[in-house]
Formats: sequence, C-alpha cells, structure tokens
Amino acid sequence: MQTLASLAKKNKKQFSMTSMAKKNMRQYSMIIALIFIMLLFQILTEGILLKPLNITNLILQNSYILVLAIGMVLVIITGHIDLSVGSIAAFVGAISGILIVQHHMSTFMAIIISLLIGAIIGAWQGFWVAYMKIPAFIVTLAGMLLFRGLTMIVLKGQSIAPYPKSFQGMSSGFIPDLFGGGSIHLLTIVIGILLSIILIFSELKNRRVQLKYQFDVPPTSVFVGKIVVLVGIINVFSYVLSTYNGIPNILITLAILILAYTFVMRKTVVGRHIYAIGGNEKAALLSGVKTKKMTFWVFVNMGALSALSGLIFAARLNAATPKAGNLFELDAIAACFIGGASAYGGIGTVPGAIIGGLVMGIMNNGMSLIGLGIDWQQAIKGLVLLAAVAFDIYNKNKAS
Repeated sequence: MQTLASLAKKNKKQFSMTSMAKKNMRQYSMIIALIFIMLLFQILTEGILLKPLNITNLILQNSYILVLAIGMVLVIITGHIDLSVGSIAAFVGAISGILIVQHHMSTFMAIIISLLIGAIIGAWQGFWVAYMKIPAFIVTLAGMLLFRGLTMIVLKGQSIAPYPKSFQGMSSGFIPDLFGGGSIHLLTIVIGILLSIILIFSELKNRRVQLKYQFDVPPTSVFVGKIVVLVGIINVFSYVLSTYNGIPNILITLAILILAYTFVMRKTVVGRHIYAIGGNEKAALLSGVKTKKMTFWVFVNMGALSALSGLIFAARLNAATPKAGNLFELDAIAACFIGGASAYGGIGTVPGAIIGGLVMGIMNNGMSLIGLGIDWQQAIKGLVLLAAVAFDIYNKNKAS
C-alpha cells in the first residue's frame, strides 16, 4: 500500500511538473525566441547589436510601435482590428506641428489637445463598430484613407519643423543623473537595483499566495533560478544603459503604460470583460457584460494611444511630415500576433505584444546592420508573421 501511494504521489508530481513545463513553455516561448534572435544578430553583426548606443537607438526607434501594440492587442483581444492607427498618428502629429511650431502653443497644452483629438477619432470609429455593427476592418480602412488624406490637407504636402527642445525631450531626452556619476549614469544603476528588489519581493509574495491556495508551483530550485536570471537581466540592462546616457524618457513612459495596462487586463473587471467579449461576445452579453460600451471604449483607447504614438514619432523626427505613420498599423498588428495574440480574439497579453514588437524591432535593426536590403527585410518579416499566426491556429486545432 505504501509503495502504491508513493508511486501515485510520484506520478502526480511528474504530471504536475509536465503540465507546468508546458504552461511555461507556452508563456515564455516568445521570450526564448527573442533571446535567440538577439544572440543570432549579435554574432552576425560582430557585437554591434548589443552595444549601449545601439540598444538605446532600439528603444527610441521602436517606442512608437510599442505604444501602438499596447492598444492594438486590446482591439485584437475583442476580436477586431484597427488599420487606421498609422494615419491617425500622422494626422495628430500634423496637428501638433501646427499648434506648437506655427501657433507657438505651450508643449503641455498641445499634447493634451492632441491626445483628446486622438480619443475623439477613436470614439468616432468605435461608434460605427460597436453601435452600428459595421465591421472594424471596413471602418478603420475608411479611417486610414480619411486621416491620411486629412494629413496631406492640413500640412499642404509639406513638413513642419523644428519643434522646441521641450517637445523633443519626450522622445529623445534622458532622465538626468542626480548623483553626477560622470561616465557612468549612477541613477540608472540605482533604479536597476530598486527594480530587482521589487521583483524579488513580488515573486515571493505571489509564491506565498499560490502555496496558500494549494496551486502548483515550480520547485524551489527553479523558482530561485528564475529570479536570479531576471535580476541578472535587469542589472545588466541597467549597466549597459548607464554607460551611454542612462534611461531614455520614453522608456519611462513605456514602462508606465505596460504596467498600467497589464494591471487592467489581469486584475480588473474591465480586463475580464474585454477577454470575455473576444472569447464569445454573445455569451458575454448574456452574462451582463456591456459589450457595445466596452468595444466603444477599446477604440477610444486605441485612438488616444495612436495620438501618443504620433507625438512620439514627431518628437523623434523633430518634424511633422505627410509620410509619417506609414505602415505603423502593420508593424503593430504583427507585434501582437507574434507576441501570442490570437487571430480569433480572446487571447493575448500586453507583455506578449511588447515582446512581439521587440522581436520585430531587433530583426529590423539587425538586418539593417548586416546590410540586408529592405526588400528582403519585408519578405522575412512577412514569413515571421505568417509563421506566428500558423502556430496560433495549430495550437487552437490541437486543443480542440
């Protein structure tokens, strides 16, 4: 009897570890892919990819796509799509140029007005999708054409530049070093250490809660190894940034957005309702979810984040141009699908979209560094996107 009991306990433990390994593999598969791609291009570029200057450039160059990906993943989770985000970004960037450069409005007021315009545009499109039941593909395709045309009209085919330093700083500025570290940005090192401490306490707290409710948890050795790896990554990343100019302002903005939207999607009723709509809209409606209202606000949110992306791009370029935002929507959509969002809706995470955006950004940067032509870059990105969606469909069919 004791032998049978110990064997059953052993089999249960093995089953638990197997299921946990599968779960973690699904959760971290894109992180593994990201690390592999980074190492590959680090070798192919002979070490240029992970130099401090290039890492900072990666953050600055991909920030506006990552902002769009955060909003786009919510749209995709609800089972919709938004093709207009690039045109909205260009239009809002043009408006900001007119307000700040031509009419000398204060940077703060111009940013607030620009974000409100983006939200109003999102409300316009959300109304047609949520309440008039016109497919989002058609509504946002019309929006893409409409706001691209309006951008050309308000700019009269010309660029507006330059922006004041206060506006440029939101995209290309860096947080000052309060400790005056000279060649090393000491504040960045301190922030890295503080983040490590917060991570350790957070992981310990989550593990205690899981043990309290008798959830499956990884062995202590695996748990400790995970923390060591994460703390190591945070501090190495902080050190690399500290050897250049420290933490870019836009990285702080991205961190706030990622934390805020991750919290909303994981811990709030709003997040659960968004997932419910994407999983089964009719069932969600019967369960008391206000599906129309929620869909409407998802598009309002997408409009506001599109506006923010347009402002970041204009600040980065130091100009409002008619061609701004070109193909932004495709990069944002690709980031979401590569990061694990489902083409059927109901599945996806904000961190996953960010990882997908980083995969695309590192591929773009790495292929440029090794001298690969734009034609081959587009082809390879298309194949990666197709593979990501095919993988999603394969998993869905396997589960059913």
